[in-house]
Amino acid sequence: MKSLQKKVQERLEFDVYGEGRLDRFLAEAYPELSRSYIKELIQEGFVFVEGKEVRKPSYKLKKGQRVLLLIPEPEPLMLEPENIPIDVLYEDEHIMVVIKPCGLVSHPSPGYTSGTLVNALLYHAKSLSSVGGVQRPGIVHRLDRNTAGLMVVAKTDQAHKNLSEQFALRRVEKYYKALVWGLIKREHMVVEEAIARDRRERKRFTVSEEGRCAKTELWLLKAFEKQRLSLLKVKIYTGRTHQIRVHLSYLGHPILGDYTYGFQPSMVNERVLKAMGDCHMLVSYHLGFYHPVKGELLTFEIQEPEPFRSTLALIEKLEEELP
Repeated sequence: MKSLQKKVQERLEFDVYGEGRLDRFLAEAYPELSRSYIKELIQEGFVFVEGKEVRKPSYKLKKGQRVLLLIPEPEPLMLEPENIPIDVLYEDEHIMVVIKPCGLVSHPSPGYTSGTLVNALLYHAKSLSSVGGVQRPGIVHRLDRNTAGLMVVAKTDQAHKNLSEQFALRRVEKYYKALVWGLIKREHMVVEEAIARDRRERKRFTVSEEGRCAKTELWLLKAFEKQRLSLLKVKIYTGRTHQIRVHLSYLGHPILGDYTYGFQPSMVNERVLKAMGDCHMLVSYHLGFYHPVKGELLTFEIQEPEPFRSTLALIEKLEEELP
């Protein structure tokens, strides 16, 4: 393995379970990176198959092979404001509450140096907090790229520190809705299983006794028996990375669209698959917290953003039509 000019920030290894192009495999295995950035990493010599450097994005992988992806340290960025439309539900001199759409990355990361929520916020707000670092101004918490919903943003350092403390003390109330595969028989359950990073696939997380405690509460809102799907209301008490996705996968009920944690296209009708697009059928629809300066309780609740709303409507329609 030759020495690389750029300093490596992270090493990720993946097992190949089927045949296909190298660039497409990595795009599915590591959805946090853009396809163009994955192609760039391959061509620059940051990808190895069975220990050998591969610089061809169209390289054909075979089942049983092992792929090593090296992530170089990001170069310092000058964040630019971008006129990206976002829905702002609330704003004062201290905070903003916004609806992050599916497909929008919360903050710059490898492969996403522009077109992020942060770029949009810099355009819409005169100032943002600096506590989160130069690449994450205003970002107190995040939602995955493929997840849509409510986020609170800090405009001042004072607000950022207070909100971060509320999250740490579990004073922030967060509810989600999720469409999952499989019929859940219990109307209510609580999952308390520790979560740790997957040792074999470093971008995944898994239930493990060696992990950090994680608590998720679930309510069954509706069962679609003919399609073997369920609509859930979800509350999280801890904020572990991929927590809801990991816990639902652990229960055998992966979120629709979440290929990383067990979803397969064959689980849903072709029309449903098309309606979902590249989104996870998981939305943050309720957010409650105390104003970081005024101290009053603020509660926000929204209708499910697209494409969750239209996908759910289609599933309900199919349930009536199917014999």
